[in-house]
Amino acid sequence: MIREITSRENEKLKFARSLLKSKTRAKESKFIAEGYRILTLALDSNSKIDYIIINEDFEKKMLEGKEEYKNLLSDFASENIQIFKTSDKNFAEISDTENTQGILGICSFKKEKFSNINREVSKAKEKFLNINREVSKAKEKFSNINKEVSKIKENNFLIVLDRVQDPGNMGTIIRTADAAGADGIVVLKGSVDVYNPKTIRSTMGSIFSIDIFYEDEESAIEKLQSNGFKIVSSYLDTDNFYDKVDYGEKVALVIGNEANGISENIISKSDLLVKIPMYGKAESLNAAISSAILMYEIKKSII
Repeated sequence: MIREITSRENEKLKFARSLLKSKTRAKESKFIAEGYRILTLALDSNSKIDYIIINEDFEKKMLEGKEEYKNLLSDFASENIQIFKTSDKNFAEISDTENTQGILGICSFKKEKFSNINREVSKAKEKFLNINREVSKAKEKFSNINKEVSKIKENNFLIVLDRVQDPGNMGTIIRTADAAGADGIVVLKGSVDVYNPKTIRSTMGSIFSIDIFYEDEESAIEKLQSNGFKIVSSYLDTDNFYDKVDYGEKVALVIGNEANGISENIISKSDLLVKIPMYGKAESLNAAISSAILMYEIKKSII
């Protein structure tokens, strides 16, 4: 059932408006995901969605026969997610896009520390041990055991974001990391808010597909190296071309600030410095572009 909200002072709308501010998102561990595709991916990934808000235009298109809109709302309802409708004017105050599709969701996120990064691996291994115990009781479960074993995977490819400031770059890097098969992203202090509405849009839904961890610079490098990761940083003043080096089996690729690059501290502690050749007159590449080139080269080497 769709409930109607008429007053802009309604608590649901007031809370949604507050999430346009980074401070509130951090305090509440919630953010706005807007658009049909992103919310479809949020639902498919079993992300925590508190409630949905649609506008009059969305409802109108749904009633005129836009079946995908109708089906999406039906899916939300089947998951007991509340759906609210408000006026186009009220909706515009909580939307961050000029050409909105008229639907957004209030979603929750967890601020994970890097120390939790192998938590899922531990769970999988424990599950595997339990399965082995079951083998002695029921050998016919063997086919299911093979499926579970295939899910056990150590994290071996992480992306570290060092003070990345542009929301569009942040979102594109997250999307690329997802596409390139990275296991997670470590966001260092000083980076733009991952849950900024523009960042969320730029991820094209990948925000729901990849683990995000938070650390300060010193502890991140220490924990990564103690867990066997080779710290790889892009750096112009090196003779190592990105496609001519051995990356090893566990890699943490550092992506630096758009204007100042990677911090000197991280550069000094990196295990490997690489560069992408500039054949023209440009001095460097956009952070998102260079990260994509490096991600795919590294993934190719560790598969």
